[in-house]
Amino acid sequence: MLNIALPKGRLGEVVFDMFAAAGYDCPAIREPGRKLIFENESTGVRYFWVKPSDVSIYVERGAADIGVAGKDILLEYAPQVYELADLHVGKCRMCVAGFRDFYDDPDRTLRVATKFSNIARQYYAGKSRLIDIIHLNGSIELAPILGLSDVIVDIVETGTTLKENNLAVLAEILPISARLIANKASYAFACEQIETLTRRIRAIADRRNP
Repeated sequence: MLNIALPKGRLGEVVFDMFAAAGYDCPAIREPGRKLIFENESTGVRYFWVKPSDVSIYVERGAADIGVAGKDILLEYAPQVYELADLHVGKCRMCVAGFRDFYDDPDRTLRVATKFSNIARQYYAGKSRLIDIIHLNGSIELAPILGLSDVIVDIVETGTTLKENNLAVLAEILPISARLIANKASYAFACEQIETLTRRIRAIADRRNP
């Protein structure tokens, strides 16, 4: 059995459909209820639902052989896993945002509110910009509005929340999408099985994103 960690929510449902289309269906996962683990002996897979930010932990620690995690999580926490494929779903952008008329005065420390502290730190280090990281876990848009920060670094999907709060994207750091990842030991011991699955999933992803 390959143990597969799927992110809970809409993204996980989209990803599971890709696995099913690639020949790794598991009908039990579509049944209503609160079960978290589902398996299909005929296809040799066992799925379980995990909070999206925890998928890489399950894979890194070996509780899952493979999983699907956002590129933002992989960059922020740098788990020791193999990144096997870009699934071209869950697309969004990591951006710097703030008031549209914001002027970045290079003579003062820039206050940056974010829950992606490492990504923000690396981005501004590349610009040799001195910053003060304000780590928040939610409602990041409030920080500049209330004067807590000058700008924010956050994921932007449609930009609607920014617009409704009179904020705008000031710079794009990098594109984000869901990635297929594997535990390093699992990959060594089940290389052929994981490679076969990866090829099939990549073909599905490529057809959806020509």
